[in-house]
Amino acid sequence: MKLGKVEFCHFLQLIALFLWFSGMSQAELTRSRSKPYFQSGRSRTKRSWVWNQFFVLEEYMGSDPLYVGKLHSDVDKGDGSIKYILSGEGASSIFIIDENTGDIHATKRLDREEQAYYTLRAQALDRLTNKPVEPESEFVIKIQDINDNEPKFLDGPYTAGVPEMSPVGTSVVQVTATDADDPTYGNSARVVYSILQGQPYFSVEPKTGVIKTALPNMDREAKDQYLLVIQAKDMVGQNGGLSGTTSVTVTLTDVNDNPPRFPRRSYQYNVPESLPVASVVARIKAADADIGANAEMEYRIVDGDGLGIFKISVDKETQEGIITIQKELDFEAKTSYTLRIEAANKDADPRFLSLGPFSDTTTVKIIVEDVDEPPVFSSPLYPMEVSEATQVGNIIGTVAAHDPDSSNSPVRYSIDRNTDLERYFNIDANSGVITTAKSLDRETNAVHNITVLAMESQNPSQVGRGYVAITILDINDNAPEFAMDYETTVCENAQPGQVIQKISAVDKDEPSNGHQFYFSLTTDATNNHNFSLKDNKDNTASILTRRNGFRRQEQSVYYLPIFIVDSGSPSLSSTNTLTIRVCDCDADGVAQTCNAEAYVLPAGLSTGALIAILACVLTLLVLILLIVTMRRRKKEPLIFDEERDIRENIVRYDDEGGGEEDTEAFDMAALRNLNVIRDTKTRRDVTPEIQFLSRPAFKSIPDNVIFREFIWERLKEADVDPGAPPYDSLQTYAFEGNGSVAESLSSLDSISSNSDQNYDYLSDWGPRFKRLADMYGTGQESLYS
Repeated sequence: MKLGKVEFCHFLQLIALFLWFSGMSQAELTRSRSKPYFQSGRSRTKRSWVWNQFFVLEEYMGSDPLYVGKLHSDVDKGDGSIKYILSGEGASSIFIIDENTGDIHATKRLDREEQAYYTLRAQALDRLTNKPVEPESEFVIKIQDINDNEPKFLDGPYTAGVPEMSPVGTSVVQVTATDADDPTYGNSARVVYSILQGQPYFSVEPKTGVIKTALPNMDREAKDQYLLVIQAKDMVGQNGGLSGTTSVTVTLTDVNDNPPRFPRRSYQYNVPESLPVASVVARIKAADADIGANAEMEYRIVDGDGLGIFKISVDKETQEGIITIQKELDFEAKTSYTLRIEAANKDADPRFLSLGPFSDTTTVKIIVEDVDEPPVFSSPLYPMEVSEATQVGNIIGTVAAHDPDSSNSPVRYSIDRNTDLERYFNIDANSGVITTAKSLDRETNAVHNITVLAMESQNPSQVGRGYVAITILDINDNAPEFAMDYETTVCENAQPGQVIQKISAVDKDEPSNGHQFYFSLTTDATNNHNFSLKDNKDNTASILTRRNGFRRQEQSVYYLPIFIVDSGSPSLSSTNTLTIRVCDCDADGVAQTCNAEAYVLPAGLSTGALIAILACVLTLLVLILLIVTMRRRKKEPLIFDEERDIRENIVRYDDEGGGEEDTEAFDMAALRNLNVIRDTKTRRDVTPEIQFLSRPAFKSIPDNVIFREFIWERLKEADVDPGAPPYDSLQTYAFEGNGSVAESLSSLDSISSNSDQNYDYLSDWGPRFKRLADMYGTGQESLYS
């Protein structure tokens, strides 16, 4: 029979175990024969268990139960009187015992990695009495390990990093494999490591599993990642051992070992001269094979004729050099610039300086292109001054602009009227001379800021702008006046020489040396006996009393004319009137009342009481007036006199049917015996007017009962209508009845010449219809012909 490596190994283990167990059995047999021991009062010989074996090999694959060992009591004479019983872990399920012989067998495959030992209890019983003949004893069955588990990398797969260009032996990462077999027995759990993939770049320590670099100068830019396969094998790596593998991904991290390099030795860019300041002219970039912080750049202009015109900065995101304009370009002044630009790594690694300088330079040429530029003024701001007394048409100043292009086109000037809405100034289109167009007033506007436009004659779209600040110089053209409206009072108990008011003056002018005002009374007021004026020489004056005994009942208000002169050249003056009221004052000189009428009031009646009395009187008068008005309206007769009736019934009808808008004038009492027209609609919003239109003829009916009923219905409706006028009145004329004697009251066709209708009956309707009878009766043709 030919055995494999694994089977052969197991066979050797079985032989070794057998020899070892034999020695253990002898030892146990010897130990089991103990000497008897004695207790006080009686003596007893100790009986002990005898067993043959306590170990069982794991992973037994046989079909028969595996013999574990034998239990035997020294009281057992082999006559079958003793019965053995087994209990504890796995009893009956895994381990069974022959109750006659005490042999123990394992009925299932055991795995030490699941459970390394089992604790059991054994007892010998008398078969007849079923009583124990020996005390219960505990023993352990240990599972003997075999190499049935391969090493495993519990933390795999691994990833690690190591700086590029690292020296040989640089530690990368440590890998660890574990073996579930018993490390205390044999070499089943003794693991060694080896590298299956990744040589010659990396190596691994066999015992520790530390992976190290095996080649120098590994370049990330050439290859930045390596895949390693590491094997762990038990049995100290011998043949027949079990193995496991894991992968390790090693990434080379970047170091600054590559200097920046410009792809080109020179660059050229064209820019228009009109490009604004701070605009980007160009972007250049030096290539660097490194990444991250190792590829960060710094750019600077090291030479060239554009050091003050251009500057270069770095874009933090792209590491590009951005060239921008610092000053305006002028094609006519300079057509090109040359810059020498250097790029260098921000942080160089001293270990690699020997590889060469970590910087590079390139040349950038900037060509300025000519564009048609607007005219340029010789100064950005023209300050000018002019007196406000200057005459219209006088010259204020001159502005000048020129075309900066080589064509030097003539320039024409104009004023932007949005900055000179009142058109105070004009400018000569050819010379740029600014003159006044209107009279100036410094007090209205002290400074005029205007914009002058300069336009090329050959290209009017090119417009330049110049700014002019015209300051209006002051002249003394405003007289002084009171600084405010003074409310001056004098107490009735004032004493002579008492100051009652301090006044000051203002002047809209602004003299260079400041204001100086002089105060005095006018000639007419100089000799008055009531008040005097004192000039305080500080642009103020004091008003003083000359006497006492002021009385409101004699004179309640005094008017004091004051003459004020300024210090201008020539000086201007004005007369201002100060109003002084005589007031009743308390002991502290505070005015209480200044009304002259207060003296006619009773001594014990205050102003508040007087106001209350007047309010009550007015309230009573209003109530009386309302009561009288209501009574007169209730007693007023419904039928007016003839004169009033005629005056109020001159109306004009606008609508067909006539009189539907006559809502206020008629008294229903005068219509009780008339044929009326029924209408359910009431109108009071339009004043009716009579218009003479032709109307159709209607047949009359002798019986007027239907009209009387209609009129009474309308009267009842008006009586209960809260919105009806004070007098019952017919609102509309729409119901004519059948065969009405009066026929229709509509004014339609009423003036037609061929009408054969007779309206003489209107004279019988009473004074309310007298006007209609005159209009439509016998004299109709003569009235409106």
